[in-house]
Amino acid sequence: MKYFLQKEKLINNFVTSSLLLALVASSPQVLAQDSTSQRIKQLENALQEIQSELSRIKAESARTQEIQTELNRVKAESAQTTQKVDRIQQVTERSQQESMDFEGVSEKRTLLFFRGGYARSDSLRNGTTLESRVVPLGAQEQAGRDAWYVGAGFDYQLTRDGWGFIPKTEIDAELMFEYKQFGIVAGNALANEPSILAGAPLNPRGVTVNQFTLTAAPKIKFNHFAEYKIRPWIIPAGLGIHVISPPSESVTYIAPGIMFGGGVEYNIWRDFFVGVDARYHYVPGGLDGSSFSGMTTGGYVGIGF
Repeated sequence: MKYFLQKEKLINNFVTSSLLLALVASSPQVLAQDSTSQRIKQLENALQEIQSELSRIKAESARTQEIQTELNRVKAESAQTTQKVDRIQQVTERSQQESMDFEGVSEKRTLLFFRGGYARSDSLRNGTTLESRVVPLGAQEQAGRDAWYVGAGFDYQLTRDGWGFIPKTEIDAELMFEYKQFGIVAGNALANEPSILAGAPLNPRGVTVNQFTLTAAPKIKFNHFAEYKIRPWIIPAGLGIHVISPPSESVTYIAPGIMFGGGVEYNIWRDFFVGVDARYHYVPGGLDGSSFSGMTTGGYVGIGF
């Protein structure tokens, strides 16, 4: 009996030990499985976090690209606006510079001037009451070739830069008149009082020999006053209409001609100018056998308005 009790006890101990051994042996596997599940869950959570972060980064990158595109557009518009502002500023500065003359001189489109000086004819004058080939009677005096002249005119500005082709070169339209007097001489038989043709004694009247000239011409002025106080000018060619007194022996007193000229003017103060010029009047063919070509040289004063 005791033997069976010991044997049962041994069997119970063996079973108990086996169970304990099985339990001990199976515990690491269970623990390992739990640890693996936890790691997998952690990896899944980390992967989800990484995917979320990637999605966020992609969204931020897309937003950054949109912002960069918008910035580029704004920069382009800003550059265009800056260019427009610069062009407007340049035009404004150029207009201001052109609208103000050197040292307080204001820009005026018209210059009124008054001239005077010396004139000389290419030949001596004859005419109805002077030296006559038709009626060679009386004093038969002729005026000299030298004369004095006075005149006036105005320059109207057409362009200040040669219509964009010649910088700083002003082109004006000049309209001018002048009076020349060659002297007072004793007249021939027609100017005798009474006429020698009627048998009267020599008693000549004085005859004033003069000439009136009206011209219209283009005038080219160099060195615009906005930068220079002195500027030369030329008249390449202009139209001249000459009225002579006394008339020719054919009683003609108007003759057309061509005028050439050149000079220099100086801005003395604000809108006031002085200058010198020389002009040549050419009358082709003369007038009924008389020549009226000649030159003038002198000075002038002007005021802009």
